Amino acid sequence: METRLANWIRETSDGREADAILRSCVHCGFCTATCPTYQILGDELDGPRGRIYQIKQVLEGAEPTRSIQVHLDRCLSCRSCETTCPSDVHYGRLLEIGRRVVDQRVSRPVVERLARGMLRYTLSRRRVFAALLAAGRAFRRLLPPALRAKVLVRRLAGPWPLRTHARRVIFINSCTQASLLPAVDAAAAQVLDALGVEVIVLPASGCCGAVAGHTGDHSGALAAARRNILAWWPEIETGAEAIVATASACGLQVKDYARALADDPTFAIKARRVSELAVDLSEWLAPQVEALSSGLSAQGPERVVFHAPCTLQHGQRLGAIPEQILRGFGAQLIPVRDAHLCCGSAGTYSLLQAGLATELRDRKLEALLEGQPVVILSANVGCLAHLESGTKVPVRHWIEWIAARISRPAV
Repeated sequence: METRLANWIRETSDGREADAILRSCVHCGFCTATCPTYQILGDELDGPRGRIYQIKQVLEGAEPTRSIQVHLDRCLSCRSCETTCPSDVHYGRLLEIGRRVVDQRVSRPVVERLARGMLRYTLSRRRVFAALLAAGRAFRRLLPPALRAKVLVRRLAGPWPLRTHARRVIFINSCTQASLLPAVDAAAAQVLDALGVEVIVLPASGCCGAVAGHTGDHSGALAAARRNILAWWPEIETGAEAIVATASACGLQVKDYARALADDPTFAIKARRVSELAVDLSEWLAPQVEALSSGLSAQGPERVVFHAPCTLQHGQRLGAIPEQILRGFGAQLIPVRDAHLCCGSAGTYSLLQAGLATELRDRKLEALLEGQPVVILSANVGCLAHLESGTKVPVRHWIEWIAARISRPAV
């Protein structure tokens, strides 16, 4: 694609990166076939190719409009288009740059600004979110149906392992998962304990920065990254093996710290080391499945279905690994139609674009339930909560299923 970027962006780091991405696009349109919003809306401007053209126009000097902002907002950032693209167009980064430029020059309506600010404040602070969730659960019957569905019924976590081990890994101190789905990290810690690995959660750390990024607060996302690096660094220096993410969105965000802070003279080197250590739980656990699953062959198979979050299958390209682990523990995995499509959670998307998100969720649940599984498994807190809000079939993190499988006696 030929480009003529405007002078104000051309020689900046964002401009050079955007120019290279734009030039790699060959207009083939393969991306539209796998774009969830294009499938629903049927509008070229609500597909990757159309959004690329809009961003290109703005970066070449056209005045951004509210209409362009809306079309960019409707993108889930699922990056399914990247997986499909034969030219390896880094659409996700171009979208991030385009959104930032448009938001700097197009003022949002007051209601939108308030909603995004409220989400940043509540979702990224564990204590605030925990208090609001507790209040929501206490008055759940009084809430409107749409909001009531998002307030999940409380599930108690299992016990946290008390043993110490020479081997240690750091868990991300998640902002919402600890309150919404506390059983996830507890189950993961139990599995790692069985392998002789201790889990460290550092109170000084917090939200990975994804919430700020989703709501347009670039500086807030960088501040979260710096805070976490400082909190984790003493453990890294004393031998922590990895920074393990039990939520795939958090893992993707932390893996991006090196790029995000590459120009920061104080944090660039440490950010690069943190990103090198960051792993999804599945990629860390995969080499050790055989040691964990020994002695479980007498257990009967269980029909399960796995939903690979976009941050896992498109962002990190690890979607098949949890399925391999599940098969190693005797899961009878049911194939999923259109498994590449987003469920509609997409961070704060299900709250900011509720209509589209609900339609995508219902389509995803229809595909997941076709094989009549006993449980739906996934790998990200947002997907788990979003899917659970639309079905009575149990929805669990895949590590919860593994932990139960290990603790269940063979028959």
